[in-house]
Amino acid sequence: MRILSVTSELHPLVKTGGLADVTGALPPALAAHGIDVRTLLPAYPQVLKAMRRHDVVIKYKDLFGAPARLLTTRMNGLDLLLLDSPLLFGREGSPYADARGLDWPDNWRRFAALSAVAADVAAGGIADWKADVVHAHDWQAALTAAYVRHSRVPETPVVVTIHNLAFQGRFEARIFPSLGLPASAFKLDGVEYYGGVGFLKAGLQYADAITTVSPTYAREIRTQEFGMGLDGLLRVRDSAVHGIVNGIDITEWDPSTDPHIPGHFSARSLAERKQNRKAAEQRFALKPGKGPIFAVISRLTWQKGIDLIIDAIEHIVVHGGRLIVLGSGDNALEGAMLAAASKYRGSVGVITGYDEPLAHLMQAGADAILIPSRFEPCGLTQLYGLRYGTVPIVARTGGLADTIIDANEAALTAGVATGIMHTPSSGDALKTAISRAIELYAMPARWQAIQKQGMRADFSWARSSALYADLYRSLLTEVKKP
Repeated sequence: MRILSVTSELHPLVKTGGLADVTGALPPALAAHGIDVRTLLPAYPQVLKAMRRHDVVIKYKDLFGAPARLLTTRMNGLDLLLLDSPLLFGREGSPYADARGLDWPDNWRRFAALSAVAADVAAGGIADWKADVVHAHDWQAALTAAYVRHSRVPETPVVVTIHNLAFQGRFEARIFPSLGLPASAFKLDGVEYYGGVGFLKAGLQYADAITTVSPTYAREIRTQEFGMGLDGLLRVRDSAVHGIVNGIDITEWDPSTDPHIPGHFSARSLAERKQNRKAAEQRFALKPGKGPIFAVISRLTWQKGIDLIIDAIEHIVVHGGRLIVLGSGDNALEGAMLAAASKYRGSVGVITGYDEPLAHLMQAGADAILIPSRFEPCGLTQLYGLRYGTVPIVARTGGLADTIIDANEAALTAGVATGIMHTPSSGDALKTAISRAIELYAMPARWQAIQKQGMRADFSWARSSALYADLYRSLLTEVKKP
């Protein structure tokens, strides 16, 4: 089976969040099921710099107003198709925004081009390789479904995965004539969305199957509270929606071999975590302490509940805990975190930006990781926490609810607890969860039991990739029916 994966991010080449981790880890996992995946990705400057050899398979004189080439190459064990168009993608920094954090005004053109090229490939644009199924990720690739439906191979099955429904790719109606779609596509059951053009909405409308990155999130987005304006469409398409929990790359995230940490350890040698704890204390300029170290590795946004964490910092410090933070995002939240680090110097450390090796060290050296998200499609941070014996403290929502077992008395007695849960959007509930963590931390036998149970959990891609393989096969079976 041949799958064309279409994405705007791919780890380790370009990453702003969990999307890149998923699109980078899923293809190797699918190979175990006899599935050949080629990934279509924009040729950003950092991607071209990492490329060694390539072949040109398609040339475009005018792709949405710019010349372009489609390159084929193999990097990091992945078969890639790179859309090389300097005018569209030759920009340093974020794939989506300028140095001020403002979205590029031509994002609609850039990712329409990516989607249109995906449809070209699906239609057999590359010699000797034709996709059986197209798998488009998030709004940046979702318009692929519309282009495929209006191509010469409209029967090609398309899967659209929602990694975060909050990001939808909404643009003014004036762009529609430039998309190259037929006039008939601008309608309620097409790309039209509240009088404009909706990239993700179009993908959800035209896709044969819609997946989200956890079963609970799949249910939540069909409600008005979490549906972000698309819940009606998702309810109409109810039978097409599937929730499949993300996996993690257990080779890259392995505390027994991780090159980014000084002390390697396993569930049988938790004492070796002390080296990483000390290294994390030094990196964040923390004073020595006996209480737990809480970590935050996140975009600093309202969605992630960062304001709730800021409100709980004094509670953490007063009760003997310490806090280390790695992230960037909302200027006000970033500023509040930095102010807290200044106020509680030695107890709170904050580093802005994103640093992958540092994220590994934090997971290996902290005692607990805070994830009080207001909504969370899946979340990978809590899975990395489980893998590294860093106890997740999470809101009961989306993929967090699907992957963590709360340390209530029954779960502790049964030996199945892996973390601590609290009510979403509640600062008091978060503080209570933090207090529970501090109390459990003071009981080493119970705390280590939670750590070890989490480290035994299997969140590799083995099961999830099998579910994707089954989904692809079911779509091909439908196509073959008379």
